[in-house]
Amino acid sequence: MSTRMAPIVLFASILAASMAAALAQGAQSDRGEKAFVDPTRPPDMAEVAPGNAAPGKPTSPKLQSVLIAPGRRLAVINGEMVRQGGTYGEAKVVRVSATSVLLRFPDHEQTLKLLPGIEKRQWPHKKKKSGRMRRVQP
Repeated sequence: MSTRMAPIVLFASILAASMAAALAQGAQSDRGEKAFVDPTRPPDMAEVAPGNAAPGKPTSPKLQSVLIAPGRRLAVINGEMVRQGGTYGEAKVVRVSATSVLLRFPDHEQTLKLLPGIEKRQWPHKKKKSGRMRRVQP
């Protein structure tokens, strides 16, 4: 085999292998097996929509997204977009922050977190010994 043909043969074999993998993955999904799930894909809104709850079983509100812009603060709760000051069901949206939403029900308040289980902590800073900066010699 000539030196000029080697890259072409290598490219063709990689292409054939990737096509075979894609076909195998498609065959898995056709048989009902779970295929590769894209981790960057947003959650399926049908799963958390208020109308898809089991009869007689209330769904708990789940904060999915927050939009904060000059002049408006929005939150997506169980697939429904609500403004700060607006209502979600029987609750009033009191506050929309970057990581949470405060809902006020007639008898209690509830805070929904965007990423439950993840808490922001302050990074420990080292104190400066002097107010002057020193130049480092190369």
